[in-house]
Amino acid sequence: MPYKNDDMTSPTNRRSASKNKKNKSPPRTTEAPLFGCVGYSQIGTASPATMASNEAMWGSTSSGGGAPGPCAFPTMPRVVRSHLWDWFALFLLVAIDGLLNLVEPFHRFVGEGMMADLRYPLKSNTVPVWAVPVIAVIGPMLVFLIIFLRRRNVYDLHHAILGILFAALITGVLTDAIKDAVGRPRPNFFWRCFPDGKAVYDSITTGVICHGDPSVIKEGYKSFPSGHTSWSFAGLGFLSWYLAGKITVFDRRGHVAKLCVVLLPLLVAAMVGISRVDDYWHHWQDVCTGGVLGLVVASVCYLQFFPAPSDEKGFWPHAHFRFVTEQEESRMMQLPTETGARTSQELDALEAGRRGQL
Repeated sequence: MPYKNDDMTSPTNRRSASKNKKNKSPPRTTEAPLFGCVGYSQIGTASPATMASNEAMWGSTSSGGGAPGPCAFPTMPRVVRSHLWDWFALFLLVAIDGLLNLVEPFHRFVGEGMMADLRYPLKSNTVPVWAVPVIAVIGPMLVFLIIFLRRRNVYDLHHAILGILFAALITGVLTDAIKDAVGRPRPNFFWRCFPDGKAVYDSITTGVICHGDPSVIKEGYKSFPSGHTSWSFAGLGFLSWYLAGKITVFDRRGHVAKLCVVLLPLLVAAMVGISRVDDYWHHWQDVCTGGVLGLVVASVCYLQFFPAPSDEKGFWPHAHFRFVTEQEESRMMQLPTETGARTSQELDALEAGRRGQL
């Protein structure tokens, strides 16, 4: 007769084992994957299901009125307070640029024999001075606001505005400082110096003796580099970088339409620069130098706040991913304590079950 374990087959033990099995529930899984509160999607390419599942990643806290998601992103006032020194630096740049416009530029020698290239007519601006910040700064900010209304990422809106303001103001300071130091006469300098058309030159040096409006003459020595062009490439160049990251233009899928979207702001900036030559306010060298200056500053300022558009995380600013990483690290640090508590409870249940079998 084979061996039979009466302890395991008795009704009492079977009921006890069944009771312990019911009481023993599987451990809860609270661990989330890295960036569990963020996912990835692209503007205009993600399906509605993908966008819904990844909504939390892209900065939407509770825009629909419901409870906040796993990551409750900071409010705009809190983000602004964390960058108070940056905003102070912006106001300092505004003050410096204002002082540079009050400084009298260097009056480069202009002789009678040089007037052949400086007798172009004095025309009005095709692109007025007030229109430059509208085109280069306010226009891109509207694009940033549209993206924010769709994605609700406070970091993205704040850093985009801060970045483009830095690009514009740093470019403005550099441009005006170079203008004052170089003092190159504009192509229409003759009519600024002699508004009545009657030229007067020094009998010894043959240098010009201007008798026009001092403020108009002062502007006549600010040809190099072009401020319209540098500002336009600073603001619209920053917008091109921003759009390149948002539509993932460098995803190696060969979508030329994306490239056209990115190049459109640069084309607008180039047209502003060309208008400065057509209006005879600048030489072509002034425009080329201003364009390079603005684009370089825009690139540096963008990469200060955002990853390169070719990066897999090029969609949002560095601060967004840093915040998410800190949230995940904080969550991971709580996991060992929770796991230890669950293990202790399970051991107590097993011990209680063993005592019930005795």
